[in-house]
Amino acid sequence: MIENKNLKYFSLKEINCKIHGRTDESQSPLPLFWNGSAVEVNVTGTELWIEVEVDFDIHEPWVGCSLNGALVSRQMLMAGRYKICLFRNMSVDSVKNVRFFRELQAMSEDNGNHLLVHGFYSDGSFLPVPDRTYKLEFVGDSITSGEGTYGAKQEQDWIPMFMSFSRNYAVMVSEALDADCRLISQGGWGILCSWDNKPYENIPSCYEKICGLLKGETNEKLGALKPYDFSSWQPDAVIVNLGTNDAGAFNQPAWRNPITGETFKQHLLEDGSYDPADLKRLEQAVIDFLALIRRNNPNAFIVWAYGMAGYDLTLPIAEAVNEYRRQSKDRKTFFLQLPDTTDETVGSRSHPGPKSHEQSAKILAAFLKSLGFVKK
Repeated sequence: MIENKNLKYFSLKEINCKIHGRTDESQSPLPLFWNGSAVEVNVTGTELWIEVEVDFDIHEPWVGCSLNGALVSRQMLMAGRYKICLFRNMSVDSVKNVRFFRELQAMSEDNGNHLLVHGFYSDGSFLPVPDRTYKLEFVGDSITSGEGTYGAKQEQDWIPMFMSFSRNYAVMVSEALDADCRLISQGGWGILCSWDNKPYENIPSCYEKICGLLKGETNEKLGALKPYDFSSWQPDAVIVNLGTNDAGAFNQPAWRNPITGETFKQHLLEDGSYDPADLKRLEQAVIDFLALIRRNNPNAFIVWAYGMAGYDLTLPIAEAVNEYRRQSKDRKTFFLQLPDTTDETVGSRSHPGPKSHEQSAKILAAFLKSLGFVKK
């Protein structure tokens, strides 16, 4: 390969670079914690490289790159500090929009997993990247982590390869409405507890931190556990897609703390129906989370969207949303049922596939349009 001697190094601080996703922007290099977290540039020149620093204990990060809005690459990253070519041999004067983004969710059980961006190498100039018309925040579980959006239907391995931002309903809705988006999601986690009844694996407990579900000294140094500054990025709408794992917890054994002996369990009655007391505390968790979201996002629409992986808790969640509306008199909060995944729309790991995400994205985008979101 002929070396381009005109390449110059640019740190993120010295160029026009748009940062996507919750992160600590005072950090250098910049950590990308969540799926969909990204750096986006408008750049001239013939060539562009990005310098990253990567590590992990178990699961390697996956990343993607879009060029002028089209996905052009997707790959796993190995540990180390190195450069990745994002494009080369392109027309020197044309402005290229490039987004380098994290495909993989934040990994709560891999303290060593991190993806850091140092800067770019280019022979061009960096131009401003304008904001899009709207800002959308998506909060969820494995569905919002894009689990099942890549891979054959028979795949059942729980690995980063089969998770994504690029084939995710969140990015589809955002593209339909010309919106920037941020994702907060974790596979297996719920509103009240995880799929296997762990009471501390719930999204509301970490919502007010930059990336509060991460642990370990490295993540703390990277700023993951800092309070999130909601005033820095106020969404026009918050879309919550939680409840699937809470439904699963009713069918799983009790969780037992191996140190204290404490147990937690969502129970079914002998006839197979939900224990009313356990259902009540789940509904209260929905109400409390809506109040938490509203407190931090005073002007946003809030849409609780549910159903892509079964309708088990449709009625309890819808009733809890309505009870929150009654108690708070909050008329900008809604429940929206999404279509269940079928044999035709399922993806890998028995999760919603790309077709399922497309169906739900169309419904969500249409609903937001009915609230006044119009692509400009």
